[in-house]
Amino acid sequence: MKGQGLHRKSTKTSAGSRVLKLPTFAVDMLKTRTKRSLSSPVFPDGNGSWRDPSNTSQDLREARGSEEFAWVTSHVFRKTCATILDDEGVTARQIADVLGHARPSMTQDVYMGRKGSDVKAAAALHRVLGSAINVHKSYLDLCS
Repeated sequence: MKGQGLHRKSTKTSAGSRVLKLPTFAVDMLKTRTKRSLSSPVFPDGNGSWRDPSNTSQDLREARGSEEFAWVTSHVFRKTCATILDDEGVTARQIADVLGHARPSMTQDVYMGRKGSDVKAAAALHRVLGSAINVHKSYLDLCS
């Protein structure tokens, strides 16, 4: 509220409050930024104080530039993260844990793109049905 300073909001669900294991490059960057003082913000505003989220959104809008990139929002980075993890074979449950979703179905429905048919599906069908079809085909060949 105006005139009351910044207030930290709680997360939407208990899954939102979590400890994340970060990639090494992120840990290294955070260590560099926190050498100043452990009590100061890691990403301060221009005065070294806590950042207002609306100012961060404005900074992102300025950084992305033209209207051609208006689709680039902070939410896009969450979807990109989910896509990278999905492409690397991380399970929907694990991706949901990273994004702070209580239900993997939410992660799959909103954050993970649909893919074309996977070669694993074709291999499984061939493994289970292929020999039966070959036996049937051989029988038909004998009858003709």
